[in-house]
Amino acid sequence: MTLPQGLAFGLVGLTIAAFVWGRFRYDLIALGALLAGLAIGVIPAEAAFDGFRNDITIIIAAALVVSAAFSRSGIVELVLRRLLPLLKTERSQAPALTVAVTLLSMVTKNVGALAIMLPVALSVSRKTGTPPSRLLMPMAFGAMAGGMVTLVGTSPNIIVSGVREEMLGRPFAMFDYAPVGLALTAIAIVFLTFGYRLLPKDRQGAASLSDSLATNAYTTDLRVPDDWGPGRMTVKALAATGGGAVRILAVIRDGRRISRPRGNVVVRASDLVVLEGEADALDDFVERSQLKLAGHHRAIVRAEPTDDVRVIEAVVGMNSPLLNQTLAASDLHGQYGVNLLGVSRTGYPLTQRLRSARLRQGDIILLQGSETSLPVALGQLDLLPLAERTVGLGSARKRFMPAIVLATAMVLVGFQIVPVAPAFFGAAVAILLLGGLRMKEAYQALDGPLLVLIAAMIPVSAAIQATGGADLVANLLGQVFEGIPGIAVVGALMFAAMAVTPFLNNAATVLILAPIGATLATRLDYAPDAFLMAVAVGAACDFLTPVGHQCNTLVMRPGGYRFGDYARLGAPLSLLVLLAGPWLILLFWPLR
Repeated sequence: MTLPQGLAFGLVGLTIAAFVWGRFRYDLIALGALLAGLAIGVIPAEAAFDGFRNDITIIIAAALVVSAAFSRSGIVELVLRRLLPLLKTERSQAPALTVAVTLLSMVTKNVGALAIMLPVALSVSRKTGTPPSRLLMPMAFGAMAGGMVTLVGTSPNIIVSGVREEMLGRPFAMFDYAPVGLALTAIAIVFLTFGYRLLPKDRQGAASLSDSLATNAYTTDLRVPDDWGPGRMTVKALAATGGGAVRILAVIRDGRRISRPRGNVVVRASDLVVLEGEADALDDFVERSQLKLAGHHRAIVRAEPTDDVRVIEAVVGMNSPLLNQTLAASDLHGQYGVNLLGVSRTGYPLTQRLRSARLRQGDIILLQGSETSLPVALGQLDLLPLAERTVGLGSARKRFMPAIVLATAMVLVGFQIVPVAPAFFGAAVAILLLGGLRMKEAYQALDGPLLVLIAAMIPVSAAIQATGGADLVANLLGQVFEGIPGIAVVGALMFAAMAVTPFLNNAATVLILAPIGATLATRLDYAPDAFLMAVAVGAACDFLTPVGHQCNTLVMRPGGYRFGDYARLGAPLSLLVLLAGPWLILLFWPLR
């Protein structure tokens, strides 16, 4: 072993030890390793920042933006709308939600698919009393399994494709993972359909501050447009449009208010409807009912054309000039360029229209305005902003556009018309240009720690290859595995990736093991594709701990899971993948 090889192995070994220790953030450890590699000379200065301009980093970032646009569009809820009322018990909920998130993760990044479906699952849990602990982990595992099917479904697939391109001159195509991925995903779904019973029933998820704020019931006004499609509808039928998540408090017609109207009261064009519900439920109701927010025609004042329009929640302070004032008298739009969309008051609901309601100290209001005008209004009106969360009420949705853009990108990649990185970068930019996502939301969607981790670890792991360390390890392993059946070697490599990734990180695992696997295949005179697939599958199937994969971490708090709960469901699923995976890989990717 040469000195540079020893230094490279020492650097990677210390980095892995720091990951396992868990004392510091993963991204900080990766940056420290990059700096240390520069200092000891195993990473050339000109290659130190290659990871930040690598196709792998670009593809993952673009996939995160596209996933966020899917979530904002509400297309998933639209597709599931007829199915959700049928899910009454956990026996139907767990399989249905798991299948839904698994299918979604096949067309977008798995953690994005899970983030889209997580609020849906929590809503089902609240309405039916099913413990979230019985629903969320199967969904996380299903998302990881579904991510194996396409190139962009999971980070390991993207990274392995990049390694293949560097070593063999050509990457894996978009659907090269599909034959093995679909078979393993089917096995995972069948197991999870029944295996969720292994999970505890008595766990209560830890609610975040954003979750607590989401339960605030707001009162708002909706105007029935003159060209309303239904023309007329009873209060009962209109309320049913919201799926029982909103209450109609009053109907105002020609200045006459009908408080707490009976179900047979007819709602007509030009009526004003006062209703109450959570912000997300109101947003969904506006979309379904085709009613308009009262005052929606008032344009938001922007200091610059580039100002984004936002909706924030704020509490009325004790010195606010809004106290005991009606909204009509306050003229928020005329003085500050903002619109008030709703009011939340503890104790009893408001039944009068918003413009005639008098605000009190402690009321929570929804304000819509530009990023320039909102801070001014908050300061001058003594309004205390609440913890920031996404509020969709008052924002336009692009229902089908993100799906159309993504489908176009996948077709272009699938037929090898456009390379993967430009296609998904183009999809992300197109979604932003077409209004599917605001720039601020796109920046929020970018998982900074993950992107920094990958970008910093690419040159660190490349040091093993550049110094000849990968050849050294491959030669040693070649001597160990010489004469052993190829399927056993593939299984051993898959097991190594599966064992390491729960404690390291699936991206870092692939960056280290994929070059070693490809070199080992060459040493044994095998085609490297099967070995690369084994690393990708092993790293993607991170079912044993909450820390190795973002999907597992994402469901830990809302599901109320403990560290050992993951092995209850994850260990038997990992064993199934380990038994079936090598056979499937060699079926579609022969060794010679």
